[in-house]
Order: sequence, then structure tokens, then C-alpha cells
Amino acid sequence: MKIQLKKELRGQFEEITVERGITIEEIYKEVKGELTYTVLAARVDNKIERLDHRLYNDCRVELLDMRTQEANLIYQNSLCLIYLKAIEDVLGKVGVDIENALNKGLYTEIKSQTPVTAKDVKRIQKRMRQLVDADVPFVREKLTREEAEKIFMETGCPEKIELLCENQHLRKIPFYSLDGFRDFFYGLMVPSAGYIQYFELMKYRRGVLLRFPHPSNPNVIPEYVDEKMLYRTFGEQSRWGNLMGINSVSDLNRKIEEGKFKELIQLSEALHERRIVEIADMITKQKKRIILIAGPSSSGKTTFAQRLCIQLRVNGLQPLYMGTDDYFVEREETPLDEFGEKNYEDLDAVDIHLFNQNINDLLAGKTVDMPTFDFITGHKVFGKRFTSIRSNQPIVIEGIHALNEDLTRELPTEQKFKIYISPLTQLNIDSHNRVVTTDHRMLRRMVRDYKYRGHSAQSTISSWPKVRAGEDKNIFPYSNEADVLFNSVHLYEISVLKKYAKPLLEAITPDEPEYSDAVRMLNFLRFFKTVDDDSAIVNNSILREFIGGSIFTD
Repeated sequence: MKIQLKKELRGQFEEITVERGITIEEIYKEVKGELTYTVLAARVDNKIERLDHRLYNDCRVELLDMRTQEANLIYQNSLCLIYLKAIEDVLGKVGVDIENALNKGLYTEIKSQTPVTAKDVKRIQKRMRQLVDADVPFVREKLTREEAEKIFMETGCPEKIELLCENQHLRKIPFYSLDGFRDFFYGLMVPSAGYIQYFELMKYRRGVLLRFPHPSNPNVIPEYVDEKMLYRTFGEQSRWGNLMGINSVSDLNRKIEEGKFKELIQLSEALHERRIVEIADMITKQKKRIILIAGPSSSGKTTFAQRLCIQLRVNGLQPLYMGTDDYFVEREETPLDEFGEKNYEDLDAVDIHLFNQNINDLLAGKTVDMPTFDFITGHKVFGKRFTSIRSNQPIVIEGIHALNEDLTRELPTEQKFKIYISPLTQLNIDSHNRVVTTDHRMLRRMVRDYKYRGHSAQSTISSWPKVRAGEDKNIFPYSNEADVLFNSVHLYEISVLKKYAKPLLEAITPDEPEYSDAVRMLNFLRFFKTVDDDSAIVNNSILREFIGGSIFTD
């Protein structure tokens, strides 16, 4: 039997002959010495498969290490199972919530009768290392609904029983077991614990941080960064969830079934508006004149900036709104990335000197000939936007580099007010299966790209790794520089986005490279009930920036 094998992320396919029925793991072991990083899964004819998957027909096989999103999620799932098993071995049967990404890891809370100590955390990590060193196998089994419900009853997980009842498509429930510990995970796992070599536990506030490598460097635990503001924001989001009675997908689905969707919209929008008012009041009180807004793709920066401007006007100010895109360097001067392609997300793609000069001149009361960038010709056009502002008038600037001091290095520091915006999902499928924020943002972008830019779901998915790489370099490292963080998520919104995203994902066929991502996203969306009528969502909602009907973008 012949297969086309791709060993490395950016390698080429090569034809090899193998025995029928061979596992991917057996192939991996043959070429392991040639590879830099541990392989965790494979893409077989555009479908993600576990390493113990057997091959019976000619096919294309791509070995995946942690540099890919698919393998990265598999690493996290597997690490969480090892973590949960170790907790049970050390502390007994206690509840554990795996909540959200934080401080270069996952923030978790262990619900034991007595507070978990740093000593307990060390014992848990020691037990995890023992499981890894022993290379304990992960056993995958498909249980009936009755068998799964019995396990959940025994382990005290009523929310998981409710999840099963709501999702009749789950006829066979995927369970993974590790040395006698069993749990439901909707994602894939590695064959055994020995594949998960790099991890670290830290006691943090009320919980425990489960830390692991970043895809950019799969063999190294990243430097610790205390994201205090992000922690507070997640805490605030949790309180909002409690206010609305939504702490899991099951809670959201129940609210929708009960006809309380409009109430959810009203509460969520009111909370957003209150937070925007608070930020506007801070800017006004501190008399800041340079308002800098940045965040990752599909955060809702445009709508947020416009709503902030409205609240500043309510406070008696007349803000000038501008983006950094008009300050691109001439196209021929655009820096190149490592692959020789023009990198428009690099800071050097911005005419920094002209940008700073224009802002300083505006602050000084001068009239400025502000450029407009012509994206067709690739050149700045002058003579169309002569602008001046009054002495107390703030300038609201939105752009991916807005929080990077190198962008505004010539501007007065005391006049800057920095805002980081991102949809920080707190709503999880259950206590051990979380909603990945990057998936949430990709859904937003997919729907917007199709509606406003004529891009297919395939296009959005294929470009996403490059988008994420740009965010890791240009946006996330500067989030701690912000004065405030605005969480642009609506707890209900995935149920709305599902209606728009599902047909786009279903249109991706098995012969397309993006098929594996489409399948994963569709499986994830199945847990959410669909909201078909979204007419109650107001026209200034951040969500309208993506689904259409926005007073600011349409």
C-alpha cells in the first residue's frame, strides 16, 4: 500500500510503501529521528486522526506537531486528563473547573473542602510526572447514553447529564480513561501520557494554573506573565454570567428554550453599555487626549470605538476618530516576512514618523493634511482630509499596534489612554470542556468575511494561522500595557453565529484542506441551540459588526 507522507509542517509530500493496517504511530516511530518536535496526531485525507488510527487504503498523511492548532488542542485535552487524574489520586474525588486561558496556560479551580495549598499543587504535579514517565495509555471508548449518565451520576456531574439530554446526536459518547479515571472529552487525545512531556503547575489566586508550551516553541514552557487585568475581567464575566443565570452551554440552551433570549440580549447590551460609559468617564475625568484601542482579529474594535466616541460626546467632548491603516508605508516599502511575502501587520509597515507628526500637530492646534491610503495603488493620497481639532478634543485611534509604545513613541505619555478589547469567552461546554476563545473569534471573522468581503469559510480558515501568528507578535504581548480591558463577548452570541456559520462550514468538502477544521467547528457548534430570529439584537451591538445590520458598518 502506498501513502503520500508529509513529515514536517512546511515539508513536501513523499511517497512511501507501507503494510495495510499500519497505524500512524508506527509510521511516526520510523521517521521520529528526522523530526524536531513530537507528533501528536495526523491529518489523513483532510481528516484529523489519532495516532492509533489504522490505514487500510492509499491516502495522504500529514504528521502534526504542536505548531498546528489541531495538535495544540490535542495536547491541551490530553494534559487536562492527566491533571484531573492526578488531582483525584492526590485529593480524592473533588470537583474541578477548567475555566479559561490565562497567564500562558489554563486557569483552573479545584473545589475541595479545604483550600488547595502550594504544597498540594506540588504533589499534583509530581503525580502528573509519574503518569507521564510511566507512559500510561489513554483508552478511548464509546459508551451508550445510559452508561455515560451512570458515570456522571456517580461522579456528581449533573451539568453533563443535562448536556447529554440536549444533544441527541451524541448516540455514542466518547470517553477517555487514564489509569481508571474516566471522563467525557469531545476532542481527541494522544495514545499515552508519555507524549505530554512539558507542563508546569502554579498556585494562582483562588486556583491553579496549568501551563504548557506555546505552539511557536513546543519544547519550552513560556515565560510567566501575570495577566492581572485579564484575571479580573474573567471574574467580571463570571459575575455577569451569574447575573444572567448562564454558567454553561446547558444554561444558555435552557434560556433559549424558555423564550428568554430577548432578555439575555437586553442584559448583555446593558452591561456592555455600562462598561463603555465607565471608560468614557475615566477618559473625561483624566483629561486624556490620545485614546488608543487595540485587540486581536474580530474583537469588535470598530463598533466599540464608535460607541466610545458617542459616550465621549455625551460627556461634552468632540472626539476625532481615526485608524492607523491610512498610515501604511508605500507598498514597495512594505517589509517582508520570513517567506518573502509582504507583511502588512508588521509595525514597520506603518509610517511611524508621519503618524506621530500628524498627531502632535493636531494636539498643537495645527491644521493637518491627513493621508488616505489607496489600497488599489498602494500609495498614500494627500489633499483630501485637512483636519484640525480644539484644545480639549480627544483623538480616538484604533489599530493593531495601538498599544505598542514604538508606534506612539513621539507622543506625550501623559496624554495616552490605552484600551485592550477582546471577546473573552467564559462560557464552557461543561466543567472540563472549554470553549476556545480563538474558535469564537474565528466564527465571528468567518461570518463577517463572507458577508462583507466575499471570502469563503475556506479562505478564513486557511488564513487563520497567519492571523494568529501576527496577533502573537503584534497584539498579545502588549495587552498588559492597557489602562482598561473591554470584554466584547456576548454570552449568547455563538447560538446566533451558528445560523450563519453552519452552512458555510458544511459547504467545505472532504477534498479541501480546511475540511478537518470545518468538522471540528461543526462538532463544537452542535452543543449550542440555534437562534434563528436575531432581530431583537440592537443595531449598535458589537455582534452586528459581524452578522450585519450595524448602524456603524453597514
